Amino acid sequence: MMKRWWVLAAATAAAGCGGPERVTVDDAWVRLPAVAGRPGVAYFTLRGGPSPATLIDVSADIAVRAEMHESMTGAGGMAGMKPLASVAVPARTDTVFAPGGRHVMLFDINPKAKAGRIYTLTLNFANGGRIYAPAMVVRAADPPPSF
Repeated sequence: MMKRWWVLAAATAAAGCGGPERVTVDDAWVRLPAVAGRPGVAYFTLRGGPSPATLIDVSADIAVRAEMHESMTGAGGMAGMKPLASVAVPARTDTVFAPGGRHVMLFDINPKAKAGRIYTLTLNFANGGRIYAPAMVVRAADPPPSF
């Protein structure tokens, strides 16, 4: 009886010790393009696990191809973006993909994609880990979904 109590107490204590056991994804969403044939974009928040991770690729079942990018302001105040080969996800830290910053460009979006539906983002990590994240789709002019 005492041994069972100790195992239960240890499990409860471990469950309460800081954050998720691995990277998780929250608040994933996709903005459809304003003009058919142009790229859409995906956003989400990565919540770091107990050790650092590296995101190396994102794909989406709504698009033929996806690329990670980061928006920036260049020389002369010109807005632009650069591709990202990988994104560091520090331990126990949020890494945000949001308008005006890091994002995933979605190319050749399925023409049957509709706002209000949920599609899947697949996030691949350098350690071989993979996360499937449901992403709500919104129209180009709509505000982000409220989570």
